[in-house]
Amino acid sequence: MSLNGRRNGQLLDRFRLWLRWLEPGLGVKRWIALMGGGIFLVSVGAVLIVNFKLLDVLGVAVVRAIDMVYIVTGHVISPIFIGIVLLLLGTGVIVYGMRETIGAIVDVFLPRGDPRLVEMILKQRQLQRGPRIVVLGGGTGLSTLLRGLKKVSTNLTAVVTVFDDGGSSGRLRREQGILPPGDIRNCLVALAEAEPLLTKLFTHRFKGGDLDGHSFGNLFIASMSQVTGDLETAVKECSKVLAIRGRVLPTTLRDVVLCAEMADGAVVEGESAITRAGGAIRRVFLTPARVPALQDVLEAIAEADLIVLGPGSLYTSVLPNLLVDGVVEALRRSPALKVYVCNVMTQQGETRGFRASDHVRVLLEQGGKGLFDYVLVNTRRPRNQALLARYSQEGAEPVEPDVEAIRALGPRPVSEDLISEEELVRHDPRKITAALLQLVASVSPEARRVGVPL
Repeated sequence: MSLNGRRNGQLLDRFRLWLRWLEPGLGVKRWIALMGGGIFLVSVGAVLIVNFKLLDVLGVAVVRAIDMVYIVTGHVISPIFIGIVLLLLGTGVIVYGMRETIGAIVDVFLPRGDPRLVEMILKQRQLQRGPRIVVLGGGTGLSTLLRGLKKVSTNLTAVVTVFDDGGSSGRLRREQGILPPGDIRNCLVALAEAEPLLTKLFTHRFKGGDLDGHSFGNLFIASMSQVTGDLETAVKECSKVLAIRGRVLPTTLRDVVLCAEMADGAVVEGESAITRAGGAIRRVFLTPARVPALQDVLEAIAEADLIVLGPGSLYTSVLPNLLVDGVVEALRRSPALKVYVCNVMTQQGETRGFRASDHVRVLLEQGGKGLFDYVLVNTRRPRNQALLARYSQEGAEPVEPDVEAIRALGPRPVSEDLISEEELVRHDPRKITAALLQLVASVSPEARRVGVPL
């Protein structure tokens, strides 16, 4: 189809959409008609004010009206006065019609007069003015960060890896041949504004039978993927169901296996197998080695005001994003403020014994200097000794914030209290969001001008 043909088709579709407002039962036709009458009165009034000759066009009707007023009052009314009256009357009719039209639409969502309406509009406008943020990672670390960021901006893009091969995601990948949806599901739920029951439904795991261990959210995304034909479209449709703030994108749509070369030279295939191997990791790579990044991912990085790497498993969540063709180059070209959020605890099977600078070094070895500008690192040691003892049994410990070693590598360290100690030691969404926005505001004064809440 030619370009003109597509444009004509789009115009026709828009016209048909507008015509649907005239369907019976919507309760807006009368107010639209009233606004039309108001526009006519304003038009006549304006022309009477600037052009007396319109009297010749309007003819007998206006002349008789002037004569009638003269008979009743004994005064001759100027056409300009009539124009002003019509202008004011028409304006009032338009305003009333608009008020009733908007009211008829809003009543569908909230009862008229509900004080939450103004609050909701103000909040939404503020979120729409928020910075354009891109977050690259995966796992629970990324979803924790998103829960905080969604409260300050709707211009959010979460970029997640689709290399998982364990649990429910791994089973769907092997049995159905679809890309693993687990990390995508976690991000969708983290960004969701839907009813709590719907959010709980997406995280529900079945017990017993053939569905044992499967997450409903994973099954839903897998089903949507088969219905729509690809994961990208499936994620967009699921985003509508959960009414998420922002969007979630897979780094690539190719079926890829994450592999690791261990310190002893052994090669381990599969994300879950890498963690179980338990040895020191020399490097990670993809099979096949060259896979293209999703174009939307590259565009989001290019347009971002703030790019955040992590938090998340260093070798199996954060670093794999950098292995996809085009991502590192896009990050290095982007003028955005780039921040790496270092993990607060080491991870058995990946980063045991790692300090904060070790995390930074691994990423820079893959992406090169200039990959990010700042490193956000936690400096408060957890106080819950029972919780620390439990982590110690699993081979995990707090990450040492060796800020001078980070500085020697190039990026500037930013030290903050970033943790929450409820059931787990992890980043506090509010603290980490506040730290990121303060960093944006200190580097870019424009952030304050656009109304970013700090």
